[in-house]
Amino acid sequence: MKTFGKNSLSKAGKVLAMTALAAGVSLANAADTIKVGVLHSLSGTMAISETTLKDTVLMMVEEQNKKGGLLGKKLEPVVVDPASNWPLFAEKTRELLEKDKVDVIFGCWTSVSRKSVLPVIEELNGLMFYPVQYEGEESSYNVFYTGAAPNQQAIPAVDYLMNEVGVKRWVLAGTDYVYPRTTNKILESYLKSKGVAEKDIMINYTPFGHSDWQTIVSDIKKFGGAGVKTAVVSTINGDANVPFYKELANQGVSAEDIPVVAFSVGEEELSGFDTKPLVGHLAAWNYFMSADSKENDEFIKAWHEFTKSEDRVTNDPMEATYIGFEMWAKAVEKAGTTDVAKVEAAMIGIEVPNLTGGMAKMNKNHHLSKPVLIGEIQEDGQFDIVWETDGVVPGDAWTDFLPESKNLISDWTAPVSCGNYNVVTKTCGGAVATE
Repeated sequence: MKTFGKNSLSKAGKVLAMTALAAGVSLANAADTIKVGVLHSLSGTMAISETTLKDTVLMMVEEQNKKGGLLGKKLEPVVVDPASNWPLFAEKTRELLEKDKVDVIFGCWTSVSRKSVLPVIEELNGLMFYPVQYEGEESSYNVFYTGAAPNQQAIPAVDYLMNEVGVKRWVLAGTDYVYPRTTNKILESYLKSKGVAEKDIMINYTPFGHSDWQTIVSDIKKFGGAGVKTAVVSTINGDANVPFYKELANQGVSAEDIPVVAFSVGEEELSGFDTKPLVGHLAAWNYFMSADSKENDEFIKAWHEFTKSEDRVTNDPMEATYIGFEMWAKAVEKAGTTDVAKVEAAMIGIEVPNLTGGMAKMNKNHHLSKPVLIGEIQEDGQFDIVWETDGVVPGDAWTDFLPESKNLISDWTAPVSCGNYNVVTKTCGGAVATE
């Protein structure tokens, strides 16, 4: 930066200096708060899931402010509505970073929205926490993934159905976008590696908001009527789940006949419809509201007080939001700044309590270590936890079950400092960390 001696300013220069000083005061005032961007759909097909995450971030901001904020500053939430419109997620991200000057973003649910945001947040060197289970095959310097990777949800769920329920035939049913397609590609490869024949795998995709499930459920019923134990692995997202489960009940498909294990149905989604026909169906997550721990009791109590409703439920992406927020706050305090590079470095290795009684740790690949739980739907819309891993599972950014990624790792620490490092060729296939 160019510097001047004490006598080097002309009159015009002094005017400019005073203008700059005034602008500096204005900027200093603007920087009196730490701005937290909230990027979740509050309308459209994903509002059923994402509105609650917006409320979760607002609760976390409020609680942090009660503790005195961060670095002596109050936190200021900046809420936008990308309206379940994937290109709009990118526009709103640019708006948050360029116009609102947010220090961090908590946002997205679907992978297509995250993929829309990714180039913008990398271009502008923002920082985002992504709180939902996803397909993996990604690791960005600018994103921390606090939801489950496939080895923390999809693979254990299939193992449970295979080993504990005796499932031999598989329906992979998903919404038609990147998360279900990539997850099912991984699961198809995994099932075949376990000796499952191609004829015993049925794959089906439907658009967002799909409502006419009669023919598809009929096909599932027929596929499962061959005298071999069959299950549905569901990556159906958003409000399409309501008519899907209703049609299963309409056609008399019970959990005893063809169990469904869902990766995108939690307590919030179940609160929207009659759960009696769903009793016995399953979901795989890393947290359920029914988890028995002191931390969970305190979180639920805080949630009910914040929402002023004892009826509001909690769910897995809320826990992932909570963990991400707590880690970010801890990293900011550790770094003494909200500077992205310094916060990113401070994040690695940070641990905070999760809500199931253990500890969440942020690993070098920007993914968490998490427990895996299988829950069975009850009549009251809650889940009875029927299986869980012994301890936590570190998230794997790149699956071992696809040839294009089995040799890849993510490690954002020196000397690797790469999101997709090939351990065979010893090369980085993408962006590297920059200071």
